[in-house]
Amino acid sequence: FMPGPHEAGSRVSNLGHHWVLYVVLAFAGGLLTFVGAMAQQKATDDATFRKLTDAYCVAWSSGTPVNASKFYAKDDGLVFYDVAPFSYTGWKDYLAGVQKEFFDTAASVTLTAGKELKTTRRGTIAWTTVPMHLSEKTKDGKDVQLNLRYTGIWEKRGNTWLLVHEHISAPLS
Repeated sequence: FMPGPHEAGSRVSNLGHHWVLYVVLAFAGGLLTFVGAMAQQKATDDATFRKLTDAYCVAWSSGTPVNASKFYAKDDGLVFYDVAPFSYTGWKDYLAGVQKEFFDTAASVTLTAGKELKTTRRGTIAWTTVPMHLSEKTKDGKDVQLNLRYTGIWEKRGNTWLLVHEHISAPLS
């Protein structure tokens, strides 16, 4: 039995349709794998930066600014904006300035990060935003409460994430 011209063309046509179906299924499977990997990376990043942010707050709450130094890149020229006075250039300037502006007059300081931490990562650069609260008891007995907005720009150097820029501000009202 020899297939007629229409039957042979039909068989080739069906094979062509199957080939397209296989390509579409392979593409969809690859896309699902990629989306799953991205979701897993996002979950890992969220956990990593939650841990870093909480440890950052503990370090600053210790009352000894040098304890926070492990979170910062030490490059000259990096800019860090703080609530007061305005900005610091480089970690050495930041350390000395924060000691003078806050810790020389503080009996205790507690910095806490809110639950609304947002993390965005692009390769070895990530930025985080989170509301924070600062509670300070001054050496002369004053109680200071500040709601803060925090943005941190992190760079992964080796296996360590370091702050290369941060911006801390308090709303006027």
